[in-house]
Amino acid sequence: MSDDAVSPTPFEIELRETLERLGDLSLKLNDRIEEQTKAISHATTMTNEARRAAETTKQQTDPDQYAEYAVEVIDKRLEKRMQDIKQTASDLLRASNYTREVLSKADQDRTEVQRQLWEQERKLDQFKGRMRWFGLGVVILVLVLTVLFPRFLASYGPTCGVLGGVWTTTSTNTNVCAFYRE
Repeated sequence: MSDDAVSPTPFEIELRETLERLGDLSLKLNDRIEEQTKAISHATTMTNEARRAAETTKQQTDPDQYAEYAVEVIDKRLEKRMQDIKQTASDLLRASNYTREVLSKADQDRTEVQRQLWEQERKLDQFKGRMRWFGLGVVILVLVLTVLFPRFLASYGPTCGVLGGVWTTTSTNTNVCAFYRE
């Protein structure tokens, strides 16, 4: 600096020192504000993490949600078995229906066989009743033929010899089969 330069007045010096102090104070205040902002940000982060942890803990200890989770786990584990049980029930129902149909058919067949047996017994009884009359008719026919058949056979020449008779003509000019005794 040159000699010509004006020396600062005590007011200027004091003003400069005050400005420097204010600048330093401003920097310190800024550093403190930054530290406090970092601390507040850290506290906010910790608070948010604690809030999330509390929410998670609340969800994990919530009986309704835990019950839903337990139901989901049980459902997943039992789903295959339930499908197997449903399939078995379906198979049993199908087998039961088939058995019912078979038994119904067997009952119809049994009824039909009983009806046929009853019909055959009725016809047999009718035949037995007719058999008596048929037997009586045969006996009568045999008796009639016993009397009439030889007489019929004896009225023709060729059959007269078969019966052991002789074909001859009588005095009235009638042909007869004669049986002679010896």
